[in-house]
Amino acid sequence: QIELERQKLRRLSTTRPQTIDGTPVELNANIELPDDVIEADEAGASGIGLFRTEFLFMNRDTLPNEEEQFEAYRKVVESMHGLPVTIRTYDLGADKQLDGVERPMLQNPALGLRAIRLCLTEPRRFQIQLRAILRASNYGKVRMLIPMISGAAEVDQTLQQIELAKATLTAKGIPFDPNIPVGGMIEVPAAALALRMFRRKLDFLSIGTNDLIQYTLAIDRTDDSVAHLYDPLHPAVLHLIALVISGANRTNIPVALCGEMAGDIKLTRLLLGLGLRQFSMHPGQMLAVKQEVLRTNLSSVKLLARRMLRIADPERMQNMLDRLNAD
Repeated sequence: QIELERQKLRRLSTTRPQTIDGTPVELNANIELPDDVIEADEAGASGIGLFRTEFLFMNRDTLPNEEEQFEAYRKVVESMHGLPVTIRTYDLGADKQLDGVERPMLQNPALGLRAIRLCLTEPRRFQIQLRAILRASNYGKVRMLIPMISGAAEVDQTLQQIELAKATLTAKGIPFDPNIPVGGMIEVPAAALALRMFRRKLDFLSIGTNDLIQYTLAIDRTDDSVAHLYDPLHPAVLHLIALVISGANRTNIPVALCGEMAGDIKLTRLLLGLGLRQFSMHPGQMLAVKQEVLRTNLSSVKLLARRMLRIADPERMQNMLDRLNAD
């Protein structure tokens, strides 16, 4: 029975994702290594919505140089044959530490020096990656994504670093896309609540629900003793997600969702009802989500999705979700 279901889903790989009432939806793939693009292509991905570049840095004794990073990025870009590839600058720190690099022991590394904070304290290493990404942009449609932004100063400093990398490549006569879009990940509540300042500075947004839930609910998602409290349907989480989606849609800034919620078919209709039109997920989840998109009538889910934002009781929330997903 499972294999029959898989065969049925595989037939959807070339079907364009859109709702019953004709609204197009983008289903992009999350990848960690260049070879993952094969599975993304087989699933019929609209593009690469999140290339987690930190996995190029891990489980090794030496750091990848500019040439190695460039070749990895170019391989993915060329393999997508013109479809967009969103490359996230490395999100190291917290649960993703480098081998062979001494770091002080922290009681709560998730709140410490990680992601863009770490990049900005190590500009020489950051410049190497920025130049590699920019060079890859000459071979296809590349977008650059900045993880864990929380304030305007971080964005300004990052944009300055990007301009410096561009100037270096220009001086050497190395081609790149001078208009490469730069976006930011909304992973901390501060970024969601201060969305207006990011909309003015960035070309697109991506909601990272894994960390957004963790930081909103003050729950370590790697701690088994509190894992049962990790709740994507918590009213505060849904309000922040809805706030980001509606704020981006009002100003015509592309917004995607790339956390685990994107690949959960129980939440597909809810996210569509809240206005999300770009999903990014593990390639193995894509066809099941596409099937759910094809079954969805937006006019019938919008009202229920909005009503769910006013529910505080978990049991009522689950009942409403079941009603939303009823065929």
